[in-house]
Amino acid sequence: MTRLIQPEIENIKSHIGEIGTLIEENLQRAVKALLTRDSDLAREVIRLDKEEIDRQEIELEEACLRIMARHQPVAGDLRFLVTVLKVNGDLERIGDLSAKIADKVLQIETLGPGSLESNGLMLPEMLQAMYNKTLKMLRQTMAAFLNGDIDLAYKVCLTDDEVDTDKRAIREELEVIIARNPAQHVYLAKLLGVARSLERIADHCTNICEDVIYMAQGEIVRHQPLH
Repeated sequence: MTRLIQPEIENIKSHIGEIGTLIEENLQRAVKALLTRDSDLAREVIRLDKEEIDRQEIELEEACLRIMARHQPVAGDLRFLVTVLKVNGDLERIGDLSAKIADKVLQIETLGPGSLESNGLMLPEMLQAMYNKTLKMLRQTMAAFLNGDIDLAYKVCLTDDEVDTDKRAIREELEVIIARNPAQHVYLAKLLGVARSLERIADHCTNICEDVIYMAQGEIVRHQPLH
């Protein structure tokens, strides 16, 4: 039975790797759309999430359920499939959050020009730094899952605190800006929404890495300090 299930397990692993790539690329498009104010690219991000990523997520879930029904796996194979189902859900939510960032781009477009450069603010740089950490977390998360790399999974979990700190710093910066220029509060609230979405993406990466640890060790580490 184990030999019969292995090709299907490998297909599942390949499929989730493809979904991870799609989601990473769509996150990159969403942030590029934000930084360049490209509304057409933002709409493409939303379309891809609805038409491609959501479809792939459903197909992967159905494939896992077919394998479980056909082979009734146990031990490591069962843990793998259970983990894939959970990881699949987290990846789909990361895709939704990328689409949410893209939607913020379209909302900002309706506000007209909202340039902050004249105020000499650090906000764009802070958002870029937070995004860079979040994107790195996503890449490392997929590598940890596909390679069964427990050390990398723990590293990602610890990095989540840095992204949380970045989000708090951005919120504090926004509060300072709004106090100085209340007329920009609607525009700035959209940017805070982007920071929140990035923070949530990092949280989902952490969830996936906790599941990677469970898959490899059979140990549930959620709600436990990882240091």
